[in-house]
Amino acid sequence: MQPTILIVDDEKHTRDGLRRLLEEDYDVYIAADIASAMDVLERDQIDVLLTDLRLAGDDGMTLIERALKLPRPPICLMMTAYGSVDTAVDAMKRGAYDFVTKPLNLDKVEMLIARALGSRRMEQENRTLRQQVDERYGLENIIGESAALREVLDTIRQVAPSSANVLIEGESGTGKELAAHAIHNLSRRSKAKFVTVHCAALSPTLLESELFGHERGAFTGAHERRIGRFEQANGGTIFLDEIGEIDQSTQVKLLRVISEERAFERVGGNQTLKADVRLVAATNKDLAKLVSEGKFRDDLYFRLNVVHVTMPPLRDRKEDIPLLVRSFLRHFCKVNEKPLLELTLDAMNPLLSYHWPGNVRELRTAIEHGVVMASGPKITLRELPMTLRQAAGGGMLSGAVTRSKTGAEKSSPLDLHETERKLIMQALATTNGNITAAAKKLGISRRTLHRKINEMNAAKGAPPQSADDMQLGPAQLGST
Repeated sequence: MQPTILIVDDEKHTRDGLRRLLEEDYDVYIAADIASAMDVLERDQIDVLLTDLRLAGDDGMTLIERALKLPRPPICLMMTAYGSVDTAVDAMKRGAYDFVTKPLNLDKVEMLIARALGSRRMEQENRTLRQQVDERYGLENIIGESAALREVLDTIRQVAPSSANVLIEGESGTGKELAAHAIHNLSRRSKAKFVTVHCAALSPTLLESELFGHERGAFTGAHERRIGRFEQANGGTIFLDEIGEIDQSTQVKLLRVISEERAFERVGGNQTLKADVRLVAATNKDLAKLVSEGKFRDDLYFRLNVVHVTMPPLRDRKEDIPLLVRSFLRHFCKVNEKPLLELTLDAMNPLLSYHWPGNVRELRTAIEHGVVMASGPKITLRELPMTLRQAAGGGMLSGAVTRSKTGAEKSSPLDLHETERKLIMQALATTNGNITAAAKKLGISRRTLHRKINEMNAAKGAPPQSADDMQLGPAQLGST
């Protein structure tokens, strides 16, 4: 589809001349006054509005102002006599893209329109890219409904609009970088850069150069000036991952750049530079313990730890596993161009009973492995990684796999909601309906188990149970 252009001029020969010039490459509309121009703008989607400044009995600026208020405003270009250039410049301050003077240079008109459309395409691409980044790193991608995770999300929402530095602690694979991205995307700095530095991957010398940059000749191999990450992140957010790995010398320089001075020098330079950045740091170590051991500066720790976020390990929020599994299944089936797969009960059991030392990252890898290895419409235990197949032999939940009269293992293909219901029923049966004991066996909190039971009862039309009811028969959840 060709771009659309509306030409507005009260001189017929100008309108007709521009139409003949442009109609080969564009869908051209014409109008002689503001009323007829607005009829076109409100009826059709116009990409470019090219209007004369002086219209019979009216002002082209009035048309531009009205056009810019439309839900999908066009790019506005103005034609004006040479003596009215100051007025055209004022029009640009009020939203017009550019102007061209009369008598018209037709080559310049074509060039101006092409440049305006190119600028619009770039804006649309940037908007799409920002939307994709937001979708990838927004809160909606930190998946789960557990109380532990909800507390983290509440903290992120509260701190994100502020300018406070944030320290995120948690084991590897718990989603610290996702949390950092969410803080940035929900902040007032979201349109500026989010710059990541993986501190553990660099030696002290290279890390200092990475953070602050270096001048040409600062060290062997420094053949040209390098702009550091703090300069790159100016106006935005810098994320220092595994900050517990940085040495004492770099800690001193880092302290200065995140203090009120916000000052630093490039390696090998003596010019003092400043950077306006919001700092988010993450570590899988206990920084407070490192401070007490003299391995991390206490003044830097206090600067970093204005707001503290602890990402819970997956073993402390096992009730989130079915949600995570469902999300990872959708993603990896799409990536691998497979129809949406299901997990059989024998595959789901170890996911719920396993201790997950690698946390969400390990679960994600396990589901990807299952999707890749599955040859049919369902993922069974034998298509999961070896660690999970080994774990399936122990723990109460592994007993949920049904067996035939001959003792052979039989896979029951169930959706995740049904799998969850079956496991809860089994836990209640083995504990004689004791919610506290059943929750402990399932690896979830008593409150979470009680909520899930009420949700299942509500789905079957049964009345909710009081949180004080310690005994509950599995039959209340429905028959198997």
